[in-house]
Amino acid sequence: MRRIPPLAAVRVFEAAARHENFTAASVELGMTQAAVSYQIKLLEERLGVPLFRRDKKRVLLTDAGRRISPQVVRAFEALDSAFGSIRAEDEALLTISTSNTFANTWFAWRLGGFQMAHPAMAVRLLTSDALADFVSDDVDLAVRAGQGGWPGLVEELLLPIDFTPMCSPAFLARHGGMIAPEHMMSLPLVSPHDRWWSVWLSEAGIDVPQGPLRPGVRLDSQAHEGNAAIAGQGIAMLTPFFWRNDIAEGRLVRLFDQVSTRGFGYWLVYPEHRRNTPKIRRFRDWLVSEIARDRELDALPSKG
Repeated sequence: MRRIPPLAAVRVFEAAARHENFTAASVELGMTQAAVSYQIKLLEERLGVPLFRRDKKRVLLTDAGRRISPQVVRAFEALDSAFGSIRAEDEALLTISTSNTFANTWFAWRLGGFQMAHPAMAVRLLTSDALADFVSDDVDLAVRAGQGGWPGLVEELLLPIDFTPMCSPAFLARHGGMIAPEHMMSLPLVSPHDRWWSVWLSEAGIDVPQGPLRPGVRLDSQAHEGNAAIAGQGIAMLTPFFWRNDIAEGRLVRLFDQVSTRGFGYWLVYPEHRRNTPKIRRFRDWLVSEIARDRELDALPSKG
């Protein structure tokens, strides 16, 4: 069994011995000078020998202190090197968790821009609609859909989740080039079981019956629903932010100006204790800037 004195006191001794100055050690360690003196006294009492000699306003290492100081300094250098290799490995890989919808409709298209700006850092994207566990899943940060309220995490709202019906131009043409809200329940709908349909139709003034609107294709993410709509399989309830390129390039048509929301949004989340981790700060700044820029573009008037 190792008989090592309290490591907090040893750490203070190492800094004080290097500087041979309690004030300089206190500044380095972020402690008061009184706390440094207390830890040194604690260590001296534990060892039974003085390590410093107080000489007026100076402190000097005693013979015992000078004898052990180089070994203690080397030990801390070895510890710093050991943990430094882990820090370097951690800084070299950024692991992000997000939902299938966010990954496939927006994130994966832009993540290469962050990688190119930080070529020394590898980026790993994990896609799942289950909430990531920041401990067991070894995840640095996540983009989650929800209403917030995840204990122990920093939460930053990236964008609200709103929705409106969309279909392909070919589907619209097959149905006369115009579809009224009251006619949609008789047309093929993508994922008609989704609560979004009832919310949007009710806000459009349509009397919506209780229960599912009608049988239909059920898909497990908006990414799949949007692609089904592009393929002409029906009308899908989609978030305009994610599909604006498909709208601009003529693959999708927004049927109405009205958008609805259930109060959900996409949030950037990460552990509170990692708020100041350099790679997390860099990615957070990039992501917030990218989304803000795209939202500003959406707000510009379209050229007719």
